[in-house]
Amino acid sequence: MATFTGGMLFYAPLVLAASAGLAVFAVISIFELFSKRFRLTALAAFAGICLLSVAGHEIRQAYVNSLAEVREQEVNLFQYAPFEVNTKAASLDQKAAYHIQEQMPRLDGATALYPLYSAFAQAVYPPDTYNPSIYEVGNDLVLCTTTSEAYKRLIKGDADIIFAAAPSLAQTKQAKLAGRELKLTPIGREAFVFFVNKRNPVNGLTTEQVKDIYSGTLTNWKQVGGKKASIRAFQRDENSGSQTMLEKIMKDRTLMSPPKENVADVMSGIISLTASYRNYNNALGFSFLFYASEMNASDEIKLLEIEGVPPAKESIRSGAYPFAAEFYAVTAGSTNPNIEPFLEWILSPEGQELVEKTGYTPVN
Repeated sequence: MATFTGGMLFYAPLVLAASAGLAVFAVISIFELFSKRFRLTALAAFAGICLLSVAGHEIRQAYVNSLAEVREQEVNLFQYAPFEVNTKAASLDQKAAYHIQEQMPRLDGATALYPLYSAFAQAVYPPDTYNPSIYEVGNDLVLCTTTSEAYKRLIKGDADIIFAAAPSLAQTKQAKLAGRELKLTPIGREAFVFFVNKRNPVNGLTTEQVKDIYSGTLTNWKQVGGKKASIRAFQRDENSGSQTMLEKIMKDRTLMSPPKENVADVMSGIISLTASYRNYNNALGFSFLFYASEMNASDEIKLLEIEGVPPAKESIRSGAYPFAAEFYAVTAGSTNPNIEPFLEWILSPEGQELVEKTGYTPVN
């Protein structure tokens, strides 16, 4: 849809221009204002310009479409679904000491954390079909609707526990307006990472440089040791876990407007949307370590060091990596009696073993 509507921004004006040009040519021909040879030469030149414009647009679009993307919806979550044959969800070497046979809490959460809470469900829930999509056949006990939607469902009462980064200010306000109190239980730690095209010579940034880039005061890679090229600093959707993390890093600095992609919508006209991360040579993106390096890995991007420290389990565990953060099991007052025992098990050696095996850093 984005490719189609994005193309309309080019082809709609082109069709109007071509129509106007043909109309002018018709009037000139009817009144024979110039010689026939001149008219045909002008028509051929106009057609040539239109064809060159189309060729240039299509070549550029082919280049853009060839660039690697880091997008949540590109990940096949079914490969991590619990109890499926050859699932990638981590498992314990022994049978879990805790099990839930009925009144299983309804789970939801961030895409990057789905492999983890899928592993939790696989360890303690009864075998069944637990599809991550709300639109697929199966029960709705272990869904993955992304961070922003999961918080909405938790606040509404459609989920009992969600697994996500800390809520944004807007999500906290939504909970209060709904009369819900969000309880955050830290269950693991993860690195918030920044990445660039692998051909970018820049290997790291300082915390202050990150703030300068995303506040719009540092705009060229040459200013941080790279080539002379404008920094295309991408952002995520509002209320997503990674965007909320960026906002916390910025603290009292004003976050600049993100790159835009014009998208023509036949119902509402032309609107501007935040551009999804595409791996341009001058691009800068961010995500969480496990998602960027495992779930949606690409050998075309390079993770940056921050303050000279690479993002890795060791630097997360030691606290050396500056942008390490806890992630949470979040509840909002559900009356399900199995919630507290389930959370206690997640923080037990068995639950924390699954945190480690999945690829995250345990809190215990």
